[in-house]
Amino acid sequence: MVNRDEYIEKLKAQLDQWNAETAKWEAQAKAAQAGMRTEFEKQLAAFRQRRDQAIEQLRKVQSASGDAWMELARGADEAWAKMSEAFEKAHSQVKK
Repeated sequence: MVNRDEYIEKLKAQLDQWNAETAKWEAQAKAAQAGMRTEFEKQLAAFRQRRDQAIEQLRKVQSASGDAWMELARGADEAWAKMSEAFEKAHSQVKK
């Protein structure tokens, strides 16, 4: 079983990776033609919403005491799974 600090670091690393990719997408959206820009922005908005939810779960895990973090980790895992889905969906749209 992973401890809380290792778990938090794992989530932070994944979030950093997603944020770096988002920055690339934002640059592509700015350079895209009007029709594609709308789709980029739509995907980015959905991605950002999921990211914000994932960050909130991360904060809850960080502030939890004792074994309570393990219970909160379940919610974080769910938020991270949804974030991953949003990331993949946005990534597939950006690659088109």
